[in-house]
Amino acid sequence: MPMVKTHRILVIAFLAAAARQEPGLAQSAPPSPAGTWHSSGERSLQKDLATHPEAKYDINASKSYTLSELIDLAQQHNPETRAAWEEAKSRAASLGIARSAVYPTLSAVALAASIRQASLIGEFFHRQTLGIFEPVLHVEYLIFDVGGRSGTIDIAKADLLAADLAFNDTHRRIIFQVASAYYRLLNAEGQRQAAEASLENAKAVEDDAKSRLENGLATKPDEMEATAARAQSDYDLQAAIGAVDIARGDLATVLGLSPETDLKVQEIDDLKMPNEFADSVDAEIERAFQQRPELLEQLARVRAADAAIKHAKSTYFPSLSFNGDGGLARAYGQQDLMPGSYAQGEVWTTELQLKWTLFDGAQREYEIARAHADKKAAEADIDALRDQIGDEVWTAYSNMKTALRQQQAAAALLTASQQSYEAAHEAYAYGVRNLLDVVSAQKALAQARSEDVLARTQLLLQVTNLAFRTGDLIQVQSGKAAP
Repeated sequence: MPMVKTHRILVIAFLAAAARQEPGLAQSAPPSPAGTWHSSGERSLQKDLATHPEAKYDINASKSYTLSELIDLAQQHNPETRAAWEEAKSRAASLGIARSAVYPTLSAVALAASIRQASLIGEFFHRQTLGIFEPVLHVEYLIFDVGGRSGTIDIAKADLLAADLAFNDTHRRIIFQVASAYYRLLNAEGQRQAAEASLENAKAVEDDAKSRLENGLATKPDEMEATAARAQSDYDLQAAIGAVDIARGDLATVLGLSPETDLKVQEIDDLKMPNEFADSVDAEIERAFQQRPELLEQLARVRAADAAIKHAKSTYFPSLSFNGDGGLARAYGQQDLMPGSYAQGEVWTTELQLKWTLFDGAQREYEIARAHADKKAAEADIDALRDQIGDEVWTAYSNMKTALRQQQAAAALLTASQQSYEAAHEAYAYGVRNLLDVVSAQKALAQARSEDVLARTQLLLQVTNLAFRTGDLIQVQSGKAAP
């Protein structure tokens, strides 16, 4: 006994020390606001995280993926689509649960009981012992409830419809995220190529300046100016290379890949630039009202609110339910110290219950009032969402028109800047223009190249943004003729 007592004391002391050192064991908050919290609970979660490795899949490193192929990869592997899918499946299961209420419930029940009590027989109490074992089938069935179950089913239907529409909206957002990341990558690649071309031009001007200095046709400041222009072009190129790496990592992340994935995409020169508009802004807005999944999802919320009102009103009416048991009973009985005996036989019970709540402290009135308020709020949200969608489509349409005009202007600017640079460089070779004119023309050409790439990618992005705002991105056959 002393050894056992000593052992218990050691265990208690150990647990107390562990609780002081490990907050997780004591289920307490961090001991102080002055430092970070670390415990065995945190380490256990880290172990759990190790059992859920990042999902990976392989891509063809030598293939140049088109935008449609990238979107297909994202829809298959982006975790947000899986989460939305599972949510929709959960709502479908909830609908099945709601529908199950219209069917009876059948249960197999095995009842075993041992009872000892004092039974009054004549003028004396006698000890009575009973042992009972009853295997029975139990039935429960709600015969009618004047809209309670149907209201619950309608709510589940509306929730499932809303979840399906939310699933579609997740795909709409994923498609737009992929397209946006793709066009940002194209812009970064284009800026890098433009920076490389500008660096080559700057090197050519620098070499020309050095050669003319050696032949006495230029001054040392001319050479220094050309060298500074070349160094600036090299600096701009390094920044452009870094932007490409970041843009490629962003695109890989949207696809559900690691950011360092080596991913090749179709280049911007292989894409056809839109050059005109097809639909009016009014037609775009009207189509958005018909297609935007979150607006349709909000309409489903209104349906759910109507069903909630129906369910709340059903509580004013009576409900009729049936309960029944049927089976066998085997029992053992004994009185006082006399010999006991066994018996068995059939048992069954049936019950019809008519339940009508007459007073509940105005609970039903408040539930109906809450359901009506929820419906009004959902309808108001529809109006607010319509206003928001209309403004989004208007802004997207205006941005697309601006992007188209800018792209056309940027193309003309690039042509003019290229001609200006070639003319300045040729005139400088004949001694008609000075080096500063050539450097200035070279900088203008570099800027024009950058703006041309940016304008083209912005036009493609704004076209996609309009399709995103109208809901065209998730339509199998879109009625919109894209510009």
